[in-house]
Amino acid sequence: MTALLALEDITVRFGGVTALDSVALTVHEGQICALIGPNGAGKTTAFNTISRLVRPVSGSITFAGGDLLRRHAADLGKLGIARTFQNLALWPGMTVLENVMVGRHARGRTGLAGSLLGWPAAREDRELRARAYAMLDYFGITDVAHRDCTGLPFGTLKRVELARALIGDPRLLLLDEPAGGLTHGDVRELGEILLRLRDEHGITLLLVEHHMQFVMGISDSVVALDFGRNLVSGTPAELRDSPLLIEAYLGTPV
Repeated sequence: MTALLALEDITVRFGGVTALDSVALTVHEGQICALIGPNGAGKTTAFNTISRLVRPVSGSITFAGGDLLRRHAADLGKLGIARTFQNLALWPGMTVLENVMVGRHARGRTGLAGSLLGWPAAREDRELRARAYAMLDYFGITDVAHRDCTGLPFGTLKRVELARALIGDPRLLLLDEPAGGLTHGDVRELGEILLRLRDEHGITLLLVEHHMQFVMGISDSVVALDFGRNLVSGTPAELRDSPLLIEAYLGTPV
């Protein structure tokens, strides 16, 4: 099985605090991998390191065989990496359609301003808008295409963010707590969407998540961190009753 993303011996320090201590992580192409652990385990730091928002003091990160640490955060879209955030990072004052279009502008030639303002009304602009509509249709939210994002239901906004991430045709999608704040029904639908992205489109997913039932229901592999270190990893079936994992979350040995 081909490794699309691999972290080896990644160490990150903030001042005198070691946030990640020789962390290793492998995400195989075409799989859903979940990164879990109690609060403060280092999950978000690991995500930010992969996203090139945090610089490790040692270790290596490879993506599709290339050295990711040599690239800047602005390069990720062209490399085929997209990310969503724990706190929705949508643009207020822009329509749902425009927010989705933003996700593709790094690969375009016309430029973001030209696309949104309609000058010139070029072929690329028409194709971008058509693609954005297609993404909204995929997520069942074409009815809000021309509405401002402000005031829309949280579950709808999560779909908008996913559509924006996917319009750039990523090979790897990083999801930061995608189930956070969703209703039970929304969580179930999100799981179905992510499985479709893997099965029908071959997209590899790495997610940070606290919702254990959600994680265990959709993941092919799970990596658990605790205090910035690797704790345990394996399939959901292998980790479901792991004493180490239960102790990390509950604070008492089993």
